[in-house]
Amino acid sequence: MNLKVKNYLITYFTILFIFGVFFLYQKHDVGNDSTISEWLINYSGGFTKRGLIGQLCVYLSILFNLELRDSIFILQTLILFIYFFILFNFIKNIKFNKLLLLATFTPIFVLYPIAEIEVLARKEIFIFCIFIFYLTDIVQKYTAIYKLTFLPIAILIWEPVFFFIPFWFAVDIINKKIYNFNSVLIKNFSLYIPAILLSFYIALNPMSDESYLEMVSFLKNYFNEGCYMSCDLLKTKSSIVQQFQGNFGRYSTEVFLRYFLIITIGFGPLLLIYKNSKLNNKNLIFFKFFRNLLLPFLIISSPVILLFAMGFDWGRWVNISYTFSIIFYFYLNKKKLITTDKVLFMNIHKFFNYRYFYILFFIFYCFGWNPKTVITGDVASFPGYRIPYKTIKIINYKYINKSNSY
Repeated sequence: MNLKVKNYLITYFTILFIFGVFFLYQKHDVGNDSTISEWLINYSGGFTKRGLIGQLCVYLSILFNLELRDSIFILQTLILFIYFFILFNFIKNIKFNKLLLLATFTPIFVLYPIAEIEVLARKEIFIFCIFIFYLTDIVQKYTAIYKLTFLPIAILIWEPVFFFIPFWFAVDIINKKIYNFNSVLIKNFSLYIPAILLSFYIALNPMSDESYLEMVSFLKNYFNEGCYMSCDLLKTKSSIVQQFQGNFGRYSTEVFLRYFLIITIGFGPLLLIYKNSKLNNKNLIFFKFFRNLLLPFLIISSPVILLFAMGFDWGRWVNISYTFSIIFYFYLNKKKLITTDKVLFMNIHKFFNYRYFYILFFIFYCFGWNPKTVITGDVASFPGYRIPYKTIKIINYKYINKSNSY
């Protein structure tokens, strides 16, 4: 079973990576691509949020005499490969069952950015890698150094990572075996203070109009690039109040109902697992007040509600939230820190007693739908079909027809 799953994962991640690189290449020259717009942000006009990676791309372009979009494409391809590589190595030895397979292949996890290419290689992919890196055995020996270096770097890359810091802190409580409010807890929390202060500084000090215009001028003069979409939001949605106000006109009963169903269905298998799991060490602070892991998980995840209120990429927020949620579970499972009720898996196995019924359900659940990127977007259908269809269509239009015209 596990050998088959490992082979399936290798094949799955490889296929997604190939599609991902293909789509990144096709859209890296598109003038209104949302991913590129975020990577254009840099420090040429002074310090600003999310400018670190853009500044790195600027340095690479100048150093190797590359077009800025080409250096962006190279870095996007590299980080996409790193993400799939370390994710596979992180989960390859986990014992999978039918429910965990559904939780792993759900369309709001790794499939999502390939299905919704507006989300492909956005800056949160760096944060996923940094979080997985934290969960490795090597880093767990040097957590203090990590928190004082990598967490501030994560804030500089994508400051909303602030809302997911509780996942790091929960890992600390479990690993350090913290039972009460003592010096160990205070010491661990104090190591997060530099990253937290940096995130507040970024939030309270938006880019000035003069600095923004200087960055725009730099992009235009050196790379003939315009500052649009995510880059332009540095000016139009710079304050915290503007972040919240931008969503007011998009709320509706339909939106809330749609995303309630998306989250309930997409998170469903993982929520079932959390509901039927508990820590082996029952006396840890915070966790000792709960009978299972569902409510602690919901509390740890709750800060993301502010992210939903501040931005309209709700499909993207679902994907980011789910990625942190399942990586956290993978870690607990991998380290044998939890016990899951075997009756749950027996009942799931009985429910899917007929093999072909499970296969059919798996296909429709994992490849039959996915949320769109923005809050007003409807649910997309059959990404398992549309992704290869879109690829063939692009190849046919851009390459085969062009060669025939010659």
